[in-house]
Amino acid sequence: MEGLMEYSIVKALHIISVISWMAGMLYLPRLYVYHCRCKPGSEASEMLKVMERKLLKIIINPAMISTWIFGLWLVTILSWENLRSAGWFHMKITMLIGMQICHGKFSRWRKDFEQDKNTRSEKFYRIVNEVPAVLMIVIVMLVVIKPF
Repeated sequence: MEGLMEYSIVKALHIISVISWMAGMLYLPRLYVYHCRCKPGSEASEMLKVMERKLLKIIINPAMISTWIFGLWLVTILSWENLRSAGWFHMKITMLIGMQICHGKFSRWRKDFEQDKNTRSEKFYRIVNEVPAVLMIVIVMLVVIKPF
């Protein structure tokens, strides 16, 4: 019973972390869309810089770190031996790497905005805004359905 309680608590903390990470990953590129409309140095641009920095540093980064910590903890509870042959798990990890790459790009683009050096269009950020959502859908479907 004690093992089941640990698993349930860690799984709940992992889900909370993922939700927080995804909330930020879905919102940050939306802020970039709005930021593209602002003149560099304007009051609106400066306000968006603060919002983007705080969103990344206070919500997205800690949520990503806790997602990894609780996710790896779950792997130890479930045993890597049980997951090693699960194709869905390998695909989930691949999608998670895609999410990490996305996270890294979003962080880099925030620095471009911070320095008033953004060269990407509003349309670009509208399209990029969909990438975390697609990755999230694939990851959740893999975890719930375990198709292979």
